[in-house]
Amino acid sequence: MANVDEQPPYRNPSVSTDQRVDDLLDRMTLSEKVGQLVGTWAGELNSTKDLDDVEREIVEHGVGAVASFGWAGARDRRVDDVVETVNRLQEVALSETRLGIPLLFNVDAVHGHAYVTEGTAFPNGLGMAATWDEDMAEAGAAVTAREVRASGAHQNYSPTCDVARDPRWGRAFETFGESPYLCGKFAAAKVRGYQGDGIEEDTSVIATAKHFPAYSEPVRGEDASPVEISEYLQRNVFAPSFVDALEADVESVMPCYNAIGGEPAHGSRRLLTEYLRSDLGFEGTVVSDWHGVEMLHEDHQVTADHRGSVQLTREAGLDIASVDAINHAQHLQSLVEDGELAESVVDESVRRVLEQKFRLGLFEDPFVDSETAPEVVGNDEHRDQALEAARESMTLLSNDGALPLDADTDVLVAGPNADDPLHQLGGWSIPDTEGADIVTIREGIESLAAGDVTYERGSGIAEPDDIEAAAEAAADADVAVVAVGENWYIHEFGQNATSGIDNEQFPNRTQLELPRAQRDLLEAIHETGTPIVGVLVTGRPLAVNWLAEHAAGLLMAYYPGTMGGQAVAETLYGENDPSGRLPISIPRSTGNLPTRFNYLRHPMPIGGEEHLDSYDPLFAFGHGESYAEFEYGEVAVSETTLGPEESTTITVPVENTSDRPGTAVVQAYVSPDVSSRVRPVRELRGFDRLTLAGGESGTLTIELPAASLGLAQQDGSRVVEAGTYTIEIADQQATVTVETN
Repeated sequence: MANVDEQPPYRNPSVSTDQRVDDLLDRMTLSEKVGQLVGTWAGELNSTKDLDDVEREIVEHGVGAVASFGWAGARDRRVDDVVETVNRLQEVALSETRLGIPLLFNVDAVHGHAYVTEGTAFPNGLGMAATWDEDMAEAGAAVTAREVRASGAHQNYSPTCDVARDPRWGRAFETFGESPYLCGKFAAAKVRGYQGDGIEEDTSVIATAKHFPAYSEPVRGEDASPVEISEYLQRNVFAPSFVDALEADVESVMPCYNAIGGEPAHGSRRLLTEYLRSDLGFEGTVVSDWHGVEMLHEDHQVTADHRGSVQLTREAGLDIASVDAINHAQHLQSLVEDGELAESVVDESVRRVLEQKFRLGLFEDPFVDSETAPEVVGNDEHRDQALEAARESMTLLSNDGALPLDADTDVLVAGPNADDPLHQLGGWSIPDTEGADIVTIREGIESLAAGDVTYERGSGIAEPDDIEAAAEAAADADVAVVAVGENWYIHEFGQNATSGIDNEQFPNRTQLELPRAQRDLLEAIHETGTPIVGVLVTGRPLAVNWLAEHAAGLLMAYYPGTMGGQAVAETLYGENDPSGRLPISIPRSTGNLPTRFNYLRHPMPIGGEEHLDSYDPLFAFGHGESYAEFEYGEVAVSETTLGPEESTTITVPVENTSDRPGTAVVQAYVSPDVSSRVRPVRELRGFDRLTLAGGESGTLTIELPAASLGLAQQDGSRVVEAGTYTIEIADQQATVTVETN
């Protein structure tokens, strides 16, 4: 082995990262440079492509990034096979390319390492946000980072910073809900969890804030369709969560597929360079969404061909084309050779990519320990963390006293989501659960029940099964726990629905009500006289009016992850207090959309006899019941008059007046009495959780900076106007006055 001092500087770990980057960049040919700016994949997107093909791409074209597992990844998703694939491809990159530059592996581990069979899956985005616990989100992200890094990947395409503005959209479940404030807090928490104290740590990964700058209010709710919003909404609704992620030092940003103001984000210099880098100060890598480059000519038709799309994205500020692979690299090289793109543009992107690879320590050791990985991925400690998150996410929507259940109650377990681990994981998870250890709702109930437990599915998601058998079993039970909702899907409802026009397919974009098969099951059980406890396993809010009226209890479980069935059962039997609160409003119907708590103020309709409430949800944002009972004291603020850079502390005394433990969750909503711009009727500006034993008292505390009350500017900062602001907490009000002179 050569002496360290005899190695080139880029191989010497004692040399500064900047010097190593400079040295390596000087040694690279144009072909080697463009290879570092493209990624490839191997797996199920193309059955004719295998690892031999990927090896050729690495050797012959210097491809620098690989997605070898994930929704398009290796066919066998067991951790041993993933590790073998990673090590095999890294060996090729190191030994069969001229400079031996290691590969960067990426993965969509958006709610845990859920694309590996043994991986730990946490509640999907809405479920995690329902915890209203930033520390829980950060801890879960840290677990995910450890599992991802142990199995060989270095960049996670998460967190999702999008604000859920339309539940018809098929990616609402990935978000942290409809509040820009809540989304920002959870996005930043996940960035901290993924990146730890820096990507130099061997348990950290690159976090990727997506999908910049506005993805989540597409026309008709149709995925990737145009987003038509004002600059005012862009700054104050869509940008804040990205700003929070940037302030947490997120290393990478991914653009959205959509066109905003007629400009597809992947090809917009205005958005990726002028706004993201110049205005918001981002210095990391910009990585394309999977087919974001190709869509410019194939769908948006703002370029004539692939070569034109490559040029447009590079001029816009893209660094890595995730899976555009060889064609992208060849076009990029020819653009530089033909004088149509400056090589300095390529150098700037390569510098950012190499800098991250050096900081990740890949030049020192890019390989994965095949013995350690199985000990890390899905271990008991991580599963316990997922269980805690699922417990905190459980949101009790209604309860007529039927809950919690007595242990000796005879229970019928029914519904399409009662014993289906795939549905329980939701999207961005393994599409086949063979070999996975996932606790379903049925299994959770059977583990806790002392009475008889009978299982009859009764219905699939959209097709009836044996409703009559379920009804007969219900007649002999004391209570029927019926788990209904949605199945596994991604994007535009993935494999389960086409365009959403055919209402026999479910889920889809036109129907938020449960499909006929599930409603028939519920009604048949109800007719027996046996009380129904409904459990909603779903990625988005569904208009469940019949259940809200007829169910003895209704629990929102979201997509609760690996340990979700146990969390549901513990909640039903009272071993876990349901402390979750809705991060998104549940509408009464599709026709009632949009249903948002933070709608803009507006006048009474002309000619109207009365001003109907513009916000009339089935269940409101922030709603959630507890088995415990709480009494709240008077809301107080430490400072009633603030300067624009000052803060006040809100305190709320709370007492658990019941004889059982429970968690109080309070939310602080703020609105200006007068504003120069039309503002939402109220905006979330703080929250706190406090768990108390029966009879115990405590104090909930929320810090409220004056700056958070302001309107967002182009650079992400907020300018607060002088005036009085009303704070609403737990049916009480307080005021603060901001003085700017």
